[in-house]
Amino acid sequence: MLLKVHYLPQFVAESELAGSTVVVVDLLRASSTICQALAAGARCVVPSVEVDATWEKAQRLPRSEIVLGGERGGLRIEGFDLGNSPAQYTSDQVFGRTVLFTTTNGTRAIAHARLAMRVLIGAAVNRRALVESLAHTERVDILCAGTGGQVTREDILTAGALVEEIFRRTPAHDLETNSWADAARGEWQELLTAAGALGRTANEQLALELRRTTGGKNLLALGYESDLAWCARLDALEVVPELDAASGEIRLP
Repeated sequence: MLLKVHYLPQFVAESELAGSTVVVVDLLRASSTICQALAAGARCVVPSVEVDATWEKAQRLPRSEIVLGGERGGLRIEGFDLGNSPAQYTSDQVFGRTVLFTTTNGTRAIAHARLAMRVLIGAAVNRRALVESLAHTERVDILCAGTGGQVTREDILTAGALVEEIFRRTPAHDLETNSWADAARGEWQELLTAAGALGRTANEQLALELRRTTGGKNLLALGYESDLAWCARLDALEVVPELDAASGEIRLP
């Protein structure tokens, strides 16, 4: 497996992702929310880069069959049903419905991967299930969304957790990595070392680390502290969201 991590979409050309399996990571919070929506029984999630595009898609579907979800500046968009807090995406809200979804960073990263052979959604909550689905994959690019064009540690840690899990399941001589994959893995290993030294679980340590990241600080300021612990729940969901390039829908296989 050729395994690469890219810290921001602008650090890799769209054409370079062609033919690859791309894992889009926006831990806080688009990736986590997409995983939760599908785990809660949403029919699919349809990502859009712009708010206007989301409204246009909504006009073509019965209102009772859709949920408008997403954020700008971390807050629910006016007129939308839900924001970008994964805990909001319960079965009562989304079961059997199409979620039309737009966020500041995550849906842009998904769009950046549109030339890929496969596009998967990665987060802490679906780490194990996602890595299991990558068995026998020849090329994987983990694409971090960042925040406002800036590298974010929360996405790097998530990428590192994914890389570490891939290494755990794959002989090292069968893996070729780039320097960012190695660096992200190192960040994750440092987190695990700190957790062990302090008598904490990986989930607990990750939740604490998130409080010091760019995205985490933004969420704390907006009153979404509970989302940090929610998004830090490693292996909590057995879902592997995948984008259908033809329909533009993210579904479970």
